[in-house]
Amino acid sequence: MTPAALLPFGMALSVFLSSCWATPAQSQTFPEFPLNGPQLTTVLVRVVAHGAMVLGRDVGGARVTITDIGTGRVLATGLQQGDSGDQNQIMRTPRMIGEPTYSSRPSAAFTATLDLQQPTLVEVSAEGPLAYPAALQKATKTLLLIPGQNLTQDGIVLHLHGYLVEIDQPKPQEALIAKDDVTLRASVRTLSGSVVRPHGDWDSRKIRIYGEILIGDRIVERLQLFYDEASRTFQAPFFVPLPTDAPDGITLRVVAADQAGGNFGVSHATFAIRHERLPKTTR
Repeated sequence: MTPAALLPFGMALSVFLSSCWATPAQSQTFPEFPLNGPQLTTVLVRVVAHGAMVLGRDVGGARVTITDIGTGRVLATGLQQGDSGDQNQIMRTPRMIGEPTYSSRPSAAFTATLDLQQPTLVEVSAEGPLAYPAALQKATKTLLLIPGQNLTQDGIVLHLHGYLVEIDQPKPQEALIAKDDVTLRASVRTLSGSVVRPHGDWDSRKIRIYGEILIGDRIVERLQLFYDEASRTFQAPFFVPLPTDAPDGITLRVVAADQAGGNFGVSHATFAIRHERLPKTTR
């Protein structure tokens, strides 16, 4: 029988607790800064495309704002700029809970140093990608900041959902000729600018990508799009209707929908229709 077992219960409990208090865990040690007064607190925010990379300079980055919820005062605001991150590290490297995802290699982030007097409940908001206003998304997160307790490494991560969808052909404002066989071409990328394609990290086979022809607000045809590796676009042929059937022209719409990941994107453009090509002017 051990010596502790021979002691009265109260004394044994006291010995046990004393041994616990004698070597406190690291998480229980006091922070090393003054008891009173404002404390400089570094906060790092990282805005990422949901299921993809960080929003960097290629897509115009993102705007980040940190607001004191209690007072409504903006504590910091600015742009996230930099690289989109290491694709292999972010998308393919397995990791344990707590291991960094975005900060193990250089990637874009917004960093602010706040002067906090007391624990402060803040709202962190982000919107982007700034270079693509038609695809702009916004996300917010509420959390408590403690004076002197820095948030670094991955920091506060905000996820933006969506796709960048762009119609490359026909060109915007280009008049179409009735009965012409025209090819619709469109590119689809994540909000961080990564290409969506078959068998890639962002596999188009798992996403519904299709085109639509509209006359007014009515869909008259749905187009199955096929990926072309040379141009990195999705394309499908269609016939231009007669001006009598579409007096105000037609609208082409391309949709990318990932129901499992919650990412959706759309692009549309309107085109006038002519009976025939205008003759070239000669001088």
